[in-house]
Amino acid sequence: MPAAPSPTSDAFAEFQAELHEVLDYKWVESEKAGHDIGFEKALKQWSETLRPEWRKKRREAKAKG
Repeated sequence: MPAAPSPTSDAFAEFQAELHEVLDYKWVESEKAGHDIGFEKALKQWSETLRPEWRKKRREAKAKG
């Protein structure tokens, strides 16, 4: 079984950044809906609609340094 990523690893930092984006998305969409849409729905919607562009921009920003 592989070891868990270190809290200072790039993979962990990417996970934290994505989690933050999903939670922000969940909050905004829940406000629009007038009720909590739930984490799973927010994760699915964000992953399908916003994640590809978010990742592209993040990679571009990292490449620029």
